[in-house]
Amino acid sequence: MTETQRRYAERLNRYITAMRNEQPDMVPIRPFAAEFTGVYAGYTCQELVHDYELAFAAVRKCAADFDWDAVVANMVYVWTGLTQAVGLKYWGIPGIDAPADMGFQYLEPPPDQAFMRADEYDQLIEDPTGFLYNVWLPRVSTPVVRPGQPATYENNLSFVKGGMAMLQYFTAFGTQNARLRTESGTVSAIAGILKAPMDILADKLRGYIGLLEDLRAQPEKVLAACEALAPHLLHVALTTADPDKQVPVSIWMHRGCVPFVTPGDFDSIYWPTLKPIIQELWAQGHQTLFYAEGDWNHHLQAFAELPAGSIIYHVDQGDLFEAHAVLGEKFCFSGGIPNVLLAFGSAAEVRAHVKQVIDRVARDGGYILDASAILQNDATVENIRAMTDFVREYGVYSRSSGSPDSSTRQADPILPPGSFMPANDSRTVGSCTAWDTKRAELPEVSGDEDLVRRIWEGTDGLANMYIWQLLLSF
Repeated sequence: MTETQRRYAERLNRYITAMRNEQPDMVPIRPFAAEFTGVYAGYTCQELVHDYELAFAAVRKCAADFDWDAVVANMVYVWTGLTQAVGLKYWGIPGIDAPADMGFQYLEPPPDQAFMRADEYDQLIEDPTGFLYNVWLPRVSTPVVRPGQPATYENNLSFVKGGMAMLQYFTAFGTQNARLRTESGTVSAIAGILKAPMDILADKLRGYIGLLEDLRAQPEKVLAACEALAPHLLHVALTTADPDKQVPVSIWMHRGCVPFVTPGDFDSIYWPTLKPIIQELWAQGHQTLFYAEGDWNHHLQAFAELPAGSIIYHVDQGDLFEAHAVLGEKFCFSGGIPNVLLAFGSAAEVRAHVKQVIDRVARDGGYILDASAILQNDATVENIRAMTDFVREYGVYSRSSGSPDSSTRQADPILPPGSFMPANDSRTVGSCTAWDTKRAELPEVSGDEDLVRRIWEGTDGLANMYIWQLLLSF
């Protein structure tokens, strides 16, 4: 075993042990560093977002130079080369729509121009994938035309360029993760993507204001839509999850908390349509990283309903110490180092805050060091260095104390897969055109029909993943 291989194995074990809410040899360091990597490596925001190979290189440089345990392969993530290929309207691109040294922007349309209208819930509920292709995509993509309209050269090219670009980009992540492992012994921190059904409505379909209007005017439609979206979102999460079940699926939690929505809306719609997805992922062996953007402390008792160990709870603007008092016996924590401090504080203030977090949250393990939110280009190199170096020095667990007996941690039974959400209906979830529909179009199959079906469903599934990844990732 080489030194790099040994380092990787050590870091992976450290990271996994902490995520399982146990005590590793030291506190793992896993910064979700986005535009900060460009600050350190010498790239502009435009270069990071428009050339993913430069973004990859910046991540590798930070991982190696700062000696981090785990990183996201590209936390900037949105590749504007792809969004331009598809013609997506809702991105403000650095160097084009915004200054070159500003991060990319999401442009939410006015309520009267929302990408889904208030009277279109029934269409979405009946066929979510069909709605995305036939209604949503023509509205969010400049070249895509509505069904029934004459096809154009630009329309046809948008699908070819978009599909090829997505394939190219996602394939490149495999190479990036391999290079992180072999060059610096760094673990890839997450795999898979998930968003709550109601966040999807607020982010990409009705818009935030439109969703609030619907929660008052037609809450039953909002609930039905969330229920219709849930199995599709679970399918994407499972399809993109770590096959080795070591690192978690990430859920980016946006607008489902107080004060964005009322406690009643959370209790009646947001949580009942998200909780089964998390439980089903856990039943199939996958942890979920709850990246709780904003302040979610109002909902801690709801999160306590989840099985012990099923999530890693990341604190942004919530009270880290209050959250840990409620959930610390059940779940690993991450975050809690304020981005404002990392941008405008002194190195001494950073070290003092990190010490407080380690003393009060990481004492028995079950904590991963990270900033409260994604590190952008306002964090200073000096403060990130101070945070990292202090944890390496102070965050070492005493071998004399030993690791806590895992039996003392709260444990819940793990139910079998399918206990929380039914098995996917292949006619609707994970497909665009079901096999039975395609089979009716074919002449008699003289050979192995199962072979034909398997290949058809595989390629059809790629078309399904394309549209759902546009919705979730881009």
